[in-house]
Formats: sequence, structure tokens, C-alpha cells
Amino acid sequence: QVQVVESGGGLVQPGGSLRLSCVTSGRISGIRAMDWYRQAPGQERELVATITSGGTTNYADSVKGRFTISRDNAKNTVYLQMNSLKPEDAAIYYCYVEVLSYRTWNRYWGQGTQVTVSS
Repeated sequence: QVQVVESGGGLVQPGGSLRLSCVTSGRISGIRAMDWYRQAPGQERELVATITSGGTTNYADSVKGRFTISRDNAKNTVYLQMNSLKPEDAAIYYCYVEVLSYRTWNRYWGQGTQVTVSS
């Protein structure tokens, strides 16, 4: 069993900041890619940022320069620091991780955390 749990969402004013966290737990032998996705109402889920086990990062163009993804391998945790938030960043943010468990690589979604950007 693998559990993926996000936290850190909330209500923030435009221009503000939030830091999301995502912890992976359970029977884990390794973690490769750790991604953040988001989904706004009526829109498809989109990739926001990704980080490999070696620390290589990639970002959606819409968040480059404002968001930073990082990970703590000792804690099986990935973070998303979001600065200069805009109303269009409002969405449910999901963590998506690639986990080795019972000798098999699988990908797991978290339940999501709501980010609201409004004055």
C-alpha cells in the first residue's frame, strides 16, 4: 500500500505565496519522478512541474519564474513553492509520484489540495 497526501493549499490574495507539500508513505523501495498537476473547474488536468530523482526540474510555461519544485528524498516529500500567484493559478493541485513498491514501479495520485487566489 502506498499513500500520497498533499497539504498546504488555501486562500491567498493575488501576488501572494503558498507552499504545497506532498508526502508519500507506505511500502516504498524507491521514488523516481515526482510531479505536480493542477485542474481548474471545467478544464483538463495539466502538468505544472516535475522533478526527477536526480533533481532535474521542468515547468509549465505559465508558471516558470514563479513556482519552484523541490524534493526531500529522505522524507519522500515533494514541495511546490508558489509565488506571485495569479487568479488563473486557482485549481486543485495534485501530486503524482512514481514509486517502487513490491518490486514494481507504479504511479500514484494524491487526493489534491485546493488553491484559491482571490482578493
